[in-house]
Amino acid sequence: MTGKMPTTVAEPRSAVFLDRDGTVSEEIGYVYDASQYRVFPWTGTAIQRLNAKGLHVILATNQSGIERGYFTEDMVHRVHRNLSDEIGRSGGRLDAAYFCPHLQDSCRDCRKPHPGMLYRARDEMAVDLETSYMVGDRQTDVQAGKAAGTRTILVMTGDGRNQRDLYRDSEVQPDYFANTLSDAVDWILEDVDSAERQSESRRGQ
Repeated sequence: MTGKMPTTVAEPRSAVFLDRDGTVSEEIGYVYDASQYRVFPWTGTAIQRLNAKGLHVILATNQSGIERGYFTEDMVHRVHRNLSDEIGRSGGRLDAAYFCPHLQDSCRDCRKPHPGMLYRARDEMAVDLETSYMVGDRQTDVQAGKAAGTRTILVMTGDGRNQRDLYRDSEVQPDYFANTLSDAVDWILEDVDSAERQSESRRGQ
């Protein structure tokens, strides 16, 4: 499991984990070159709103093309720099980016639906997983979030609309179905505000 090494913080904080392709950017299959990468126009503003609320924003993406030999880890880092630059134009930032370079058959830890990337962020960034969120366009994103104990959101961009059919008879359901990342952020911020109001009410009793 590889990714940007964040600075460890002392106090646990909530985080929003974001899948990459199909969630913050267009789903085009394997991204062989950074010039192919296209960020959704609403992504930067959505992430800036999470930053402003004091939430960690952490990318967690499967990139098996590395083990397949389709591209290198350096290319993934270039894509993530492009993503960070695009987010920065809206005043937002990623606090960390993790990616799993492995094929499904060779990974029992970090590749989603396994929660290894989320656990690593918990340990390295003092993330409170119970008050955190996982947002993605695939069932594996939801499964990883559920395994780590976060709330989960399935977006309808990328593969999301096709993936929604998987939940008709499934016992594992996302906490929310969102049209886009922007819609997901609306729901997250309202959920955080609701939790804060409840906490204040309990303290006032």
